[in-house]
Amino acid sequence: MTVDFNKNADGLVPAIIQDAKTKNVLMLGYMNEEALKKTQETEKVTFYSRSKQRLWTKGEESGNFLNLIDIKVDCDNDTLLVYVEPVGPTCHTGSDTCWNENNTSNFGFISELERVIEQRRTASDASKSYVASLFEKGINNIAQKVGEEAVETVIEAKDDNDDLFLYESADLLFHYLILLQAKGFTLKDIEKELQKRHK
Repeated sequence: MTVDFNKNADGLVPAIIQDAKTKNVLMLGYMNEEALKKTQETEKVTFYSRSKQRLWTKGEESGNFLNLIDIKVDCDNDTLLVYVEPVGPTCHTGSDTCWNENNTSNFGFISELERVIEQRRTASDASKSYVASLFEKGINNIAQKVGEEAVETVIEAKDDNDDLFLYESADLLFHYLILLQAKGFTLKDIEKELQKRHK
């Protein structure tokens, strides 16, 4: 990995800190060559503090370390993307990120879909929504629908039409998300269960 520390007169490059699991951006710091080397050696993210004019390992006082997972350098060799496993909140204010965000898992559009399902489930005009109608019919009907979609997905998996397989797979996942919410869970709960099993 080649980093150009000479582009700026102070010898510092920006280091974007990202949670390796959730992909949330936690903070922005600056590293010089010595800070990068120490980060790699100790596997604890270390910055160069412009205010203290010295190396500073995140968590050296609070215990909220940023355990190093990986480092990538951008196409211009002057910005670092640092993947970490945070220990406790990252921001000095006690927030998970320096933008006052909760460091929860983000499954991209799937997370947005979970929010839409929740909104349609609780909307005052819920009777107009397919999602709301499934919730009204109860858990047995939702579970049955997941079973039907699972069978259709298996059938398409055994055929050669990839478009139909993806279509049925999307139907299965959509109805499974509804079933999870009907049982009071989200994908975050499934993620936790899978993490417990991971060796």
